[in-house]
Amino acid sequence: MLTPSMEDYLEKIYELTKEKGYARVSDIASSLEVQPSSVTKMLQKLGENQYVTYEKYRGIMLTTRGQRTGKLIKERHHMLEDCLRMLGVNEETIQRDVEGIEHHVSPGTLTALQALLLFFSENPDALATFQSYLKKVDE
Repeated sequence: MLTPSMEDYLEKIYELTKEKGYARVSDIASSLEVQPSSVTKMLQKLGENQYVTYEKYRGIMLTTRGQRTGKLIKERHHMLEDCLRMLGVNEETIQRDVEGIEHHVSPGTLTALQALLLFFSENPDALATFQSYLKKVDE
């Protein structure tokens, strides 16, 4: 079972490898605002659980399992951002809330939120009605 911290690391490694083609300890430490020694310890845990292969001074590679999991975590993150954005939540709050929500939301809730996004994308009039309602509630 992945901890929220392990998920954050996998998501960051996935992002970096998609962006740059590789991930280094220093890049991960800088992005997550942690010490390189913390990154090294987490990489050892992720390696023990077969999410990454890591050789000191050589680099970090996601295993097939790590790649698949990283992609799912990133997709979940984007979906939650899209959902909150659709609900009219401001960007600063979205970033903070998604970081808290993403590790604790159940698969059933994710499915329901995804269905809601799909429904509103296929029914823009319903979305406009809902967003008008939100404005009234905020007043």
